[in-house]
Amino acid sequence: MIQHYRHTGPFALELGGCLPQLDIAYHTYGRLNGRRDNVVWVCHALTANSDVADWWPHTVEQGCFLDPERWFVVCANILGSHYGTTGPLSENPATGEPYYGSFPAFTIRDMVKAHRVLADALGIEGIHALVGSSVGGFQAIEWAVQQPGRFRRLVLIATDAKASPWTIAIDETQRMAIEADPTYGEPRPDAGMAGLAAARAIGLLTYRGGEGYNLTQADDDTPHPLPRQKHRPCSYQQYQGTKLTSRYNAYSYMAILDAFDTHNAGRGRGGLDRALGSIKADTIVIGITTDMIFTPREMRLLCSRIPGARYEEIESDFGHDGFLVEHRRLNEILTAFI
Repeated sequence: MIQHYRHTGPFALELGGCLPQLDIAYHTYGRLNGRRDNVVWVCHALTANSDVADWWPHTVEQGCFLDPERWFVVCANILGSHYGTTGPLSENPATGEPYYGSFPAFTIRDMVKAHRVLADALGIEGIHALVGSSVGGFQAIEWAVQQPGRFRRLVLIATDAKASPWTIAIDETQRMAIEADPTYGEPRPDAGMAGLAAARAIGLLTYRGGEGYNLTQADDDTPHPLPRQKHRPCSYQQYQGTKLTSRYNAYSYMAILDAFDTHNAGRGRGGLDRALGSIKADTIVIGITTDMIFTPREMRLLCSRIPGARYEEIESDFGHDGFLVEHRRLNEILTAFI
């Protein structure tokens, strides 16, 4: 069940803005033990929510690496999101109206600051394991650098310590799609929906890659006349775009993409090698063979920069989305590690 925490004091943001208050939505699974040392904290990615069991199938189950019979699993909805934490559709206390496009700019470090606020409010000091995949990994790396003594284990899946030119270009292409929608910028929650659908379709190409599409979206041998929606890949792209617009908003999507592009764990810390070298947690880095966003080569480089880290690779046809699909292999690797 979703829970809420309200931080009533001002929440200062890295780029100079400030929220007069901060609401954080979160989920927990299992029970905190008497020693308070069985916490596994999960950081989620772009359009996910704090309900890990909802978006990461066969992980929050008995015998799996997020076993609620053993671990107290916590996941907080990220700053700016659509799912309960303060974001662009929240009311601006100064105006009594939603922020929409006036929501102050924030960074990955601000997301982590919000996680720290919640962890402190819950009375959680040491965290047994911090788990992050994709942009959840951005947050996990940043938090592990900020507070190296807080974590015993660190799990990084399909992620990196810095937003690369390639990942920023992917984000910018999606922003261009949203900004091409003439309704984007209007003060209403459904502004920019056609652009958001197009942005999601663009993103999916990079999440799955050619092998994943060719495996799952091939037409049969029946001739397919116009309209183009008769083709399975076309209907899939349309469906996925519409599916996102039914549960998300363009303002949050844009704000979070902007935040993702600020990610650089080495900024102001003497560079990536020095920053990552400060991590004390026992770390595992997991790459996916067909991931075109965070390639195995990049994942191995990330691993080499973290003291004592070990590297595992998952064979998958599903690209970056392999971290959502290959739950059996993940459980094999992580149940023992955690």
